[in-house]
Amino acid sequence: MSEAVTRTATTDPGLLASLDPLLREWLPRQRWFAGKGRPVTGFSPVAATELLPAHGSLGLYHLLVRAHQPPTLGAPAQPGDCYQLLIGAREALPPRLAPALIGHVTQGPLAGRTVYEALYDPRPADVLLEALRSQARIGGLRFERDRSQEIRTGLVPRVMTAEQSNSSVVYGDTFILKLLRRVVPGTNPDLELPLALAREGCARVPAPTAWLRAELSGESYVLGVLQPFVQGASDGWELALRELAKGEDFVAEARALGRATAEVHTALARALPTVTLGHAQLRPMADGMIERLDATAQAVPALRPYAPGLRTAFEALADLAAEGQTWTAQRIHGDLHLGQCLRSPSGAWSLIDFEGEPARPLTERRMPQPTVRDVAGMLRSFDYAEHSVSPSVPGWADACRAAYCTGYAEAGARDPRTDPVLLRAYETDKAVYEVLYEARQRPDWLPVPLSAVRRLAAPDLS
Repeated sequence: MSEAVTRTATTDPGLLASLDPLLREWLPRQRWFAGKGRPVTGFSPVAATELLPAHGSLGLYHLLVRAHQPPTLGAPAQPGDCYQLLIGAREALPPRLAPALIGHVTQGPLAGRTVYEALYDPRPADVLLEALRSQARIGGLRFERDRSQEIRTGLVPRVMTAEQSNSSVVYGDTFILKLLRRVVPGTNPDLELPLALAREGCARVPAPTAWLRAELSGESYVLGVLQPFVQGASDGWELALRELAKGEDFVAEARALGRATAEVHTALARALPTVTLGHAQLRPMADGMIERLDATAQAVPALRPYAPGLRTAFEALADLAAEGQTWTAQRIHGDLHLGQCLRSPSGAWSLIDFEGEPARPLTERRMPQPTVRDVAGMLRSFDYAEHSVSPSVPGWADACRAAYCTGYAEAGARDPRTDPVLLRAYETDKAVYEVLYEARQRPDWLPVPLSAVRRLAAPDLS
């Protein structure tokens, strides 16, 4: 591709119909597919873009498709989630691409060819990077970049195989491209917040180098973000587990991570508007927490004995608001835990993945919230780490939690422990969410959030 490539994209209208039976089998098996447990009944196209012509040795298609499924019991019918797919087409797959197989097409424009998940193939991955470098416009796709950052050619791509809710490709230990899988129109915080932090000069978050959007029928979709790759970095979750397995404490790292979190929160408060939450805002928030608690207790019997004690955490918050207390809300990470943090070989911590909880509506993910919500997520993550090794190390999580809050305060932010009612409410809400998730997805892990539930429901907490 040359600089600033602009071309229309023509795609055979029979393409999706020919892929339909294969995608019905393949899509529900993907880690990032959100509709597990319900069959896919069909697909409708949102956009289909040919990136490499089908008549060549390698065809490449960018698809945005809506997957239709029957609604869950008692729920209203939904239009179906929109997924981003990158489909490669070859006469036959070489053995190295066997894990990427989707299936063999028997009809339509790709009849007789084999289709596969193209991110596993270096050539399609190269096409994406070159399109970002050249700021290509292909059909409704917009490949955009920060011109102050260089994107070199010849970087060898490799797909990351770790389980995640999206897909990532690393280019020569220089960049990492995160492709969002389930996409919605609107401003995505995974691009919005790192750009805002880059403008503030916050070094705790890698600044976006380039990004991919789609402009369709007057709506904009963020599809992917290219950022510098932190070479040699350790994932916070894996690092914590390694230290635990060796019987080592994590106090110094937790303290440094607290400082990093506070620096990000401070930069976000400078970059984007803050709001004040009073009774009018806190009462509906507390009611929502109570509703989630009641629904989870209904679905998970093991939670029911603790529900009355947990409810007091939310009622205490509403009572303070009714007495006139207010809190500041701002943009936050929204899904902070050890797995969203990277420690570089120099020891510096970075925060990544600002998408928020993907299951929540985009408007909700972009709402200002108290920073303690992020803090509560990290405190719960320390608890999970302690319970993930055998034998467990009693007191490990408590020491990390205290060190994290100390580091947070050392960076100039308010110590979360000075607002125990707000902290307890958010940690309780997070633990209730974890109970429902583990009961449905990983029953063996249910004792982890239940141990927190017993502590949070204790009547002597205030």
